[in-house]
Amino acid sequence: MFVLHQLPPDYSLRLGSGLDRALLLKFMQRTYQEVEAADSYAHLAHTVEQYLSHETPLWWVLPVAEANLNALPATTSVRSQPPIACLWLGTAIDQVYGDQHTHVFLLYVLPKHRRKGIGKALMLHAEAWAMSRGDRQIGLQVFQKNQAALNLYKGLGFQTQSLWMVKPLR
Repeated sequence: MFVLHQLPPDYSLRLGSGLDRALLLKFMQRTYQEVEAADSYAHLAHTVEQYLSHETPLWWVLPVAEANLNALPATTSVRSQPPIACLWLGTAIDQVYGDQHTHVFLLYVLPKHRRKGIGKALMLHAEAWAMSRGDRQIGLQVFQKNQAALNLYKGLGFQTQSLWMVKPLR
């Protein structure tokens, strides 16, 4: 079993489910809108439909209202606010060696909650999850324009293994 690395004290982690498809789609759209304007993100719904399953875990970070926690007995369940971040993991195959490994489908933190350690905590959680299933590596795709994400991943020890290049044909 693995343990979440320290989230800031005002946040908690919740495991998502297939019932979170619409919310996951909304977070994916936010991610893409920040880095690349497009006419439509309709294809993302197909991605969620095709890949979200019990084998591709999804976690949500929720803010915990301190006032609510202090006002209620410890045995009372607190209903949190909407999620402010998510982590969605899947499985990929290393194209050089053929080994299965964890792939980060999505890591997204709402802008006003960034630079608080949430992204780093989620990535360390992803690493722990990957190691718990015996994976020897973890991979992800990041937009070259997304300097903040590049800095986070490089700071966590990620290295460029390949470069995905595209040429528009319009």
